[in-house]
Amino acid sequence: MGMSEEKISLRNRYRRERSERYLEHSFEHLADTAEFSKAKIIASYISYADEPDTSALNLALIKCGKILLLPRIVGKDLEWVRWDGEQSQISQSKKIAEPKGPAVTDLGDVEVIVVPALRIDRSGYRLGQGGGFYDRALPNVSAFSIGLIHPDEISSEDLPRDDWDIPLHAAATPDLVIRFQK
Repeated sequence: MGMSEEKISLRNRYRRERSERYLEHSFEHLADTAEFSKAKIIASYISYADEPDTSALNLALIKCGKILLLPRIVGKDLEWVRWDGEQSQISQSKKIAEPKGPAVTDLGDVEVIVVPALRIDRSGYRLGQGGGFYDRALPNVSAFSIGLIHPDEISSEDLPRDDWDIPLHAAATPDLVIRFQK
């Protein structure tokens, strides 16, 4: 089985497992971690379906006075838009909610980026949904990167990786933050 087929097979399995045991959790506790509390500009995302819920975290960050950037899909890439918590500034594009407004052109000041993942291994490599959006975005951001996962989604085995895969700095479950050596 080639790398692509292996990743596709794992994504299907992990999505099925996630949907079978999904429980809603809050990740609001991350706002109190050292990396988040020091940061002024944080890039996050709007979760959907049975992804770890980012809504409480995003609002907590805004309440703490952080500048919050959310992604919007443009072709094969993500662009980032500042969001102030106003729901009227969110539009629905198929199953994905995206911010309205002008894109931020310079991501150099982003200090933390929150990344979706289906699984993360002990080296910090993630298996995403398969669109490659974050694989293309992460090399353009030098921020502390953290993936959100449900409690049982840290893989004890190495996940398949391609040359473009970049390990995250940390993974977060509802109960803990695991920081990886980089």
